[in-house]
Parts: sequence; C-alpha cells; structure tokens
Amino acid sequence: MISFRPVLVALLLLPARPVLAAPFTAFTDGETFTYKVSWGIFGRAGEIVVAAHEEMNANGSDVFRITTNTSTRGFMRGFYSYDNQAEGVINQQTGRLVSLREKGSDGQHFTDTETSFDYDKKIARYADRFRPDRSQDVPIPDGDPIDLISALVETRDWNLQPGEKKDVLVNFGNEFYPLAIYADHYDDVRTPLGTYHTLMLVPRMEQNPRGIFKRGGEIKVWISQQGQKLPVKMQLKLKFGTATLLLMDYKKTAPTPVKPGS
Repeated sequence: MISFRPVLVALLLLPARPVLAAPFTAFTDGETFTYKVSWGIFGRAGEIVVAAHEEMNANGSDVFRITTNTSTRGFMRGFYSYDNQAEGVINQQTGRLVSLREKGSDGQHFTDTETSFDYDKKIARYADRFRPDRSQDVPIPDGDPIDLISALVETRDWNLQPGEKKDVLVNFGNEFYPLAIYADHYDDVRTPLGTYHTLMLVPRMEQNPRGIFKRGGEIKVWISQQGQKLPVKMQLKLKFGTATLLLMDYKKTAPTPVKPGS
C-alpha cells in the first residue's frame, strides 16, 4: 500500500534556516496556500493547506504560527485515510523556531510529537507522546533551524540566480541536517491557477547524506518569478513513486485590527 506519510515528512516537517539569525520573512500575515497532491495514477491523492498567522506569544514577543494540514482525498482516501497537522511557531524578529508540533493518524498509527528550542542552552527538547522512549534532549548545532516549508517559501526573497545556492540547517524531530538549496533553472509551470514562469530550486545534502537523500530521493520546488513569487509547485521523488504538489488556491486575508486597550 502506498504510504502518504513520507510526503509529509520530507516536504513539510524538515526544518531549515540560514546560519545567521534574521527577521522572519517567509510568509506575510494571513497567507494561505492550498495544494492538490498527485501520486502516480492518483491525480487527486490528497490536499495540503499551509497557513500563516501573526500573533503575540505568551512572553510578549511577536511570532508567526505556520500550520500545515495534510489529508488524503478522493479514491485514495477510500483505502488509506490519513490526516495530519504540523505547526511551527517562529519568532518574527530572529527568525528562530520556538516550537514544532506534529499530530496525526492513518487509523492504525498515531503521531503526537513536539520539539521546543532553548537557544540559551542550545538544546532542542523532543517529546514523543505515543512513544515516550524516543523523547530526548538534542544539542542544537550552530545555526537557526526552521521548518522546510518556511525556508522554501522564503527563497522568494533570496533573489538567487541559476547556479547559486544558500546553506540552511535542517531539523526533523530529534535530528538536525545541513542542506544547501540550489537555484537550478527557469521553467514554465502550469497549475490550476494558470501558467507561471518559475525558478526551480533543489535542496541537497552534500555531506553525509541521510534520510531520503541517502536513499536517492529528491525534493524540488518551483517559485514563480512574477508578483508575489508564490511556491506554485513542489515535488518529492522516492523509490516507490513521485508525489507532486500543485498550487490550486492562494489567499491573503487582511490582518485583524487590534482594538484599543486589548
């Protein structure tokens, strides 16, 4: 049976960030991206919705809350029902991850994990509520980890040219990975919203490849070069198939006004 989970793991839960802390610019408040997921003969295997909201944290700092909801759809859901939510909280001023959480189920297997980041002590505290024996504290290497989706979306502000790259730090739960995101080439991409002229980017693990990179997997993302530079297409290639995400809806709601004295 095809497992939908590797798509989520590789595309949505790998964090990344340039070595130096900087203001978070990947998203603007109220942005929502909706992607349809195809896999092999399944043209509508699932749907992924990424939403960003600006808010104030409990300690008074401004943060972005990035939620990624993944679920199977159509014929695929008839024999493989999968729902998952990933949530990252990111400090707006430093661009650093405050916390990451993933919770989901395919009806037989359940996930409920959370990672909190203590940069003063350079420790990431990983908690697995269904498998407590996997919970542990992990040293944070030099760099500022953030979720891969945010890093890939933030490439629209990097102004990379084909042949150029930018290094990022990757965290997945209780592990950290260094990645280099390469600008590969320009390409025209057709989506349900129209055809876009894009720059295709490829994340690579250049030293001691692990995970999907060790097994010959590949991730690609296409960023439109007009207007808001939207991530209009993503693709994950694995040994047992290729998952393709196409942007089918994009919205940006106006920020909610703050009432005086609230």
